[in-house]
Amino acid sequence: MSPNGLTQSRGGYWASVASLFATSSTLVCCAIPALLVALGAGATLSSLVSVFPQVVWLSEHKTGLFVSAGAMMLASGCLQWRNRSAPCPTDPHLRDACLKTRKTSSRVYAVSVLIYVLGGWFAFVQPWLSDV
Repeated sequence: MSPNGLTQSRGGYWASVASLFATSSTLVCCAIPALLVALGAGATLSSLVSVFPQVVWLSEHKTGLFVSAGAMMLASGCLQWRNRSAPCPTDPHLRDACLKTRKTSSRVYAVSVLIYVLGGWFAFVQPWLSDV
């Protein structure tokens, strides 16, 4: 731990930010295209794919994408759990910064989980329900 005591808390924060970026790719590959099609905006999706052809690659490799994002989410969740009661500095300003960072980190992680579940729904569950 560093002299100011913020190393553990910031490590959890950056892990949460990394998981947010990883799960955002699941949103781009699956949830946004499905939403556009459901809203009848197929032309918009076509324009999106013509401008960003990587969306097609992400959709073709969605299983690997979700496994990788899930592994990052699991690692981030473990860091969040481990740092949940890590000591903060006794200096009032540093303590407040530590607690604020910890709370922000938890919120970012919660948003990451929500995005991951939403992307997983549109990638795997919704197509299965459509076939039934």
